Amino acid sequence: MNVAIYPGSFDPITNGHLDIIKRAHRIFDKLIVGVLINSSKTPLFSAQERVKMIQNICKELKKVEVISFNGLLIDVAAQQGATVIVRGLRAITDFDYELQLSQTNKVIAPDIETIFLNTNLKYSYLSSSIVKEIASYNGDISEFVDEDVAKEIKKKIAAKRS
Repeated sequence: MNVAIYPGSFDPITNGHLDIIKRAHRIFDKLIVGVLINSSKTPLFSAQERVKMIQNICKELKKVEVISFNGLLIDVAAQQGATVIVRGLRAITDFDYELQLSQTNKVIAPDIETIFLNTNLKYSYLSSSIVKEIASYNGDISEFVDEDVAKEIKKKIAAKRS
């Protein structure tokens, strides 16, 4: 079985992320979406909330499993039986960073490959940070995230204002 893992913070998951998930889903027998728990960041959503949102919008993708993790990605990939790490690239700056990570991972775990999927041009500018910024000013985020995710973002931001 050809298993891949697509890691990220997904805070929140955007249409760009979803595009990568759908494309990787077509390539691999199983795709694990790994939601990173990063103690150095203060996310808008908890890891459990992010996992649930991704599960909801990926429910039609039968080969997708969503987990949360902390620690080294390479360790989680090995524990999950993944032989491939999927990464999305938006710009050349992404490539520089991702290349360093993939080369480091290759030294640590030579049997795990990294593949890069270019982001669809219509999402090449998009990031979770941009979505949160727009939403914080009550801007329209409907082009950037799933409808249900947009509702959750609006609820979370409204609760923080209270």
